[in-house]
Amino acid sequence: MAIVLFDTERRSGLYPLTYTRAVADMRTGICTIQDRWRYLLNEEVYVETALYLQALYTKVPAGIHTFIDAQVMPSDDLINSIKNLQQGEVLEDEAGVVACKAAGESLRQAMDNGAMIFTAVDKVQRLQYAHQMIQWNKHFIEYDFKLLTQNKTSQSLSSTNHIIHPENVFAEEGANVEYAIINAKDGPVYIGKNAVIMEGCMIRGALALCEKAILKMGTKIYGATTIGTHCVAGGEIKNSIVQSFSNKGHDGYLGDSVVGQWCNLGAGSSNSNVKNTAGDILLWNDYAQTYVNAGNKCGVIMGDYSRVAINTAINTGSVYGVCCNVLGEGLLPKTLSNFSWGTTGGKYDLQKAYTHINQWKKMKGQIATDVEKAVLQHIFEAF
Repeated sequence: MAIVLFDTERRSGLYPLTYTRAVADMRTGICTIQDRWRYLLNEEVYVETALYLQALYTKVPAGIHTFIDAQVMPSDDLINSIKNLQQGEVLEDEAGVVACKAAGESLRQAMDNGAMIFTAVDKVQRLQYAHQMIQWNKHFIEYDFKLLTQNKTSQSLSSTNHIIHPENVFAEEGANVEYAIINAKDGPVYIGKNAVIMEGCMIRGALALCEKAILKMGTKIYGATTIGTHCVAGGEIKNSIVQSFSNKGHDGYLGDSVVGQWCNLGAGSSNSNVKNTAGDILLWNDYAQTYVNAGNKCGVIMGDYSRVAINTAINTGSVYGVCCNVLGEGLLPKTLSNFSWGTTGGKYDLQKAYTHINQWKKMKGQIATDVEKAVLQHIFEAF
């Protein structure tokens, strides 16, 4: 028996981040959604997603499983209801299936395997749009901090550091922190296994610095910020989420933004996160082909494998697709489609894209797989 996090058509509302991955693979707070459910339910977690992405994930084994909508955000009541599910029972709200327990390798197969007993639950909270990840990040850093640190003892940090509210700071094994100022009064600071905080960094929580991530010298962090595994961060960052293996290693501002995996922001690049009018920001939604109100603070939503040239000026409420080579003069356009080369309608050659992605991966000891290339080809041709 295991957990299966399933995607629905609603996953498209999270484009461009979900062009290249399942919803369960996205990081909010400290954890990915998949890891969070693993910690909460103490079960192996599998992923059911769009057909062209499924080969990225381990095949769901035959058996009786608990299926959970990957976009559903956990709460104590919902977790208890899921734990108490019996085979053949379904929890649903007005938007559809929340969770069910049944035999099958997919949600459809499970729902077709005999009569099901449906129970209505109050409408649950679902992650619908990428900008919600920014808005909810403080909540999930706090939530994950309690989840990951309960009954554990933090590694001791060097006396060279100045730490305010040390009870809200947790360092995993191998964390290396010297001559930093850490203020955890307004939110916890989590320092992952073998993460590095170099000299002169100034941090205000909430912060999730994940495994093997690095903050370079003099970095300024404002909460609520997540720096994913194997990322390098520098300059000034505020209320942003950087997924795994990405770099913002130099001076420049990143605020109220979500950056995908294997991205790079060149030295001096900055984004605007507030309009000059201080009015609401309308963020382009590629799936709905319309604008969505993202509130009065939103920077950039950037798909995986995109790279930004040095000294680039990113407009308020920008959305950049998968594998964009972002360069151009002045304040850049607010939208760039997948595989854009520059801002004048140029298209990234797919074979060159493979080569460049592989070169970036080699810098972090990895290589592009045939499955990843097949996913990129599908996106290149279909979207």
